[in-house]
Amino acid sequence: MRSISWARRLRAPAMFVLALLVIEWLDEFVFGMREAAWPFIRDDLQLDYVQIGFLLGIPSIIAVFIESVMGILADTGKRRALVLGGGVMFAVSCVLTALSGNFLMLLLSFIVFYPASGAFVSLAQSTLMDIEPTRHEHNMARWTFAGSVGVVTGALALGLVSTVGFGWRELFLIDGVIAIVLWAIVRRMAFPVQQTEEDGEAMSFRQGVRNALQALKRKEVLRWLVLLEFSDLMLDVLHGYLALYFVDIVGVDELQAGLAVAVWTGVGLIGDFLLIPLLERVRGLDYLRYSALAELILFPMFLLIPGFVPKLIVVALLGFCNAGWYAVLQGQVYTAMPGQSGTVLTIGNLFGLTDPVIPIVIGVIATQFDLQAALWVLLIAPIVLLIGIPRGEKQEADEAIQK
Repeated sequence: MRSISWARRLRAPAMFVLALLVIEWLDEFVFGMREAAWPFIRDDLQLDYVQIGFLLGIPSIIAVFIESVMGILADTGKRRALVLGGGVMFAVSCVLTALSGNFLMLLLSFIVFYPASGAFVSLAQSTLMDIEPTRHEHNMARWTFAGSVGVVTGALALGLVSTVGFGWRELFLIDGVIAIVLWAIVRRMAFPVQQTEEDGEAMSFRQGVRNALQALKRKEVLRWLVLLEFSDLMLDVLHGYLALYFVDIVGVDELQAGLAVAVWTGVGLIGDFLLIPLLERVRGLDYLRYSALAELILFPMFLLIPGFVPKLIVVALLGFCNAGWYAVLQGQVYTAMPGQSGTVLTIGNLFGLTDPVIPIVIGVIATQFDLQAALWVLLIAPIVLLIGIPRGEKQEADEAIQK
C-alpha cells in the first residue's frame, strides 16, 4: 500500500512541476560550480584562454545541430524518451568531466554534456511551458529562480569542498549521482499529452521542420530571438569569465574569485525571487528596459573601478539588475509560438549558430591583449536590448497579437 501511495504522489501534477524545477536546479548547479572552478581547472589541466574559448564554443556548435533535431522530435510525441535519455547522458558526461586528465578529454566530456543538457533540461523547460500556456513569463520566472538557486549553491559547494581538501572532480562525480537519482524519479512520472494536428494524429517530423522554418520568418519571433541571444552576453558569457577576471586582472586568489562569483549569483538569486511577484504587477518588458539601462551604466563602472571590494559591490549590482532577462525574453519566445514548445528549442539553436563563436573571440582578444579589454565586447548586450524592446502602443499591439 505504501508503494502504491508513493507512486501516486509522484504522478501528482505539483510533484511533476517540482521535478522539472529540480532538473533545472541540477543543471545550473553544475554550471555554477564549473564557472567558479575555471581557475582550478585551468591550472590543473594547464589550459590557456584560447583552449578555454574552444571548450566553451565547440561543444555549443555541435549541440546546435543535435538539439535542433531533438526539439522537433519532442513535438512529435518523443519528448519523454528524449528527456530520460538526456538524463542518462547528463550523468555520464559529469563522470567523464571528473575523470578528464587533459584538454581533449575535457572537451569530449563537454561535447557529451551540452546536448545531454538540451534533452534533459531544455525539454523539461518546454514541458513546463506546456502545463500552463497562458503564464509563460511567470513560470519562466520560477524556472529561472530554481536555476539561480542551483548556480549559487554550485559556487558555494565548490568553496565548501575546497576547504576540506576536495575539488571540482569530486563535485562532478556527485553531480552524476544526483542526475541518476533524479532520472529514476522522473521515469516514474507521466508527461503531458503531446500536441496533435487537427486530424488527431501526432505531428510528423517533416511538418515539425516546416513549422520551425516558418517560425524563423516571423518578425515577432525573430525579435525575441535576437534579444535573447544578445542578452546572454551579460549572463552566461560574463559568468564564464568572471572568476578568471578576478584572478588574472584584479589579482585575487581562487577562493576570493569564487566569492565574487557567489556574490554575483547570490544577489541575482534575490533578484530572480523578487521577479516572481513583480511580474504580477509590472509588465516584464517594462522592467527589462529599465534594468538594461542600469546594466549599461554599471558594466563600464565594473571594468574601470579599481580594487577588489569596489568591484565586488558593482558586480553585485550587475547580478541584481540582470535578473529576469532570460525569464522575460524566453517567455516571450514561447508566447510567440503557442503549442510548439519543443520547436522553440530548435529555432533557438538554429538562430544561435554563431553564438559559440563569442567565447572563442573573447579568448583570442584576451590572449592578444588581456581579459579586461576582451570583456568590453559584452557591453553590446544592454545596448541591443534598449534598441530592440518594443515601446508604448507598439508593445501593446504586439501583446494583443500574441494573445
